[in-house]
Amino acid sequence: MATAGRTLAPAKVNLFLHVGPPQADGYHSLCSLMAFADTGDELRLEPAAAFELAIKGPFGKGLAADPSNLVWRAAEALAREAGVGLPPVRLILDKRLPVASGLGGGSSDAGAALRLVRASLDQSVDDARLEALAAGLGADGAPCLWGRPTLAQGRGERLSAVPELPPLWAVLANCGVSVSTPAVYRALDQAAVFGAVEPPTLPTWASAADLAAWLGAQRNDLERPSLTLAGEIGPVLAALSGPEALLTRLSGSGGTCFALCGTAQAAASLAARVLEDHPDWWVRDCRLGGPWT
Repeated sequence: MATAGRTLAPAKVNLFLHVGPPQADGYHSLCSLMAFADTGDELRLEPAAAFELAIKGPFGKGLAADPSNLVWRAAEALAREAGVGLPPVRLILDKRLPVASGLGGGSSDAGAALRLVRASLDQSVDDARLEALAAGLGADGAPCLWGRPTLAQGRGERLSAVPELPPLWAVLANCGVSVSTPAVYRALDQAAVFGAVEPPTLPTWASAADLAAWLGAQRNDLERPSLTLAGEIGPVLAALSGPEALLTRLSGSGGTCFALCGTAQAAASLAARVLEDHPDWWVRDCRLGGPWT
């Protein structure tokens, strides 16, 4: 009998994202420092007569609760790796993150499913095999499995530990625009403006201001093509650029932007003002780091 459980599927934030030119196979090499928010989707597991997936939450409408969903695919991949059939459990995804928002929501949901199903059924699949399964589900799969700060290279599957992050607060904001990651990469290729992807030397950061100053010398190479495709992102970056913000940037391919702040109070103040000015936006103040439970 499966054991019930629940876990956070945290939002992923690309603090920087360097993207190189396409290789012969069409994929791009990248280098990204990723951190995870203490907010995100939630996944619950309950015993059931047969495997099923249910989706609820403010952003669950229109999402398919079928084998095309990354949560379903993760459970199926784990069962196949363990040599068993799909387990008799109900997975309930509470979709709280906007879809196609640059926050790695689907990959984080898949990582949560891998962790929950393995724990509940006590499957003999070790961490290395679990990481390989996560990587096979998408470029963000491996880092989103454990939800801890990491430096991702290659296609996102080569992970390295990073110096401990200082206490770091942020505001995430999304105006409701969905951005297609393949379209952003096509726009990047058409512009043919690529940066170096050799990992920068990571210092020890004494404070949030210290980290933000260092990040200011880094880039998100997908920000310009994302702005070209979705001009609505520009006003979001502008709205976050208040006096509390140490740094503002697009996360991933968009359309969520973030502002780093030095204190929880500063983040809460900025979030409240952005939400007051734009009540139809999705806005959250949060702490970045990880892993969170």
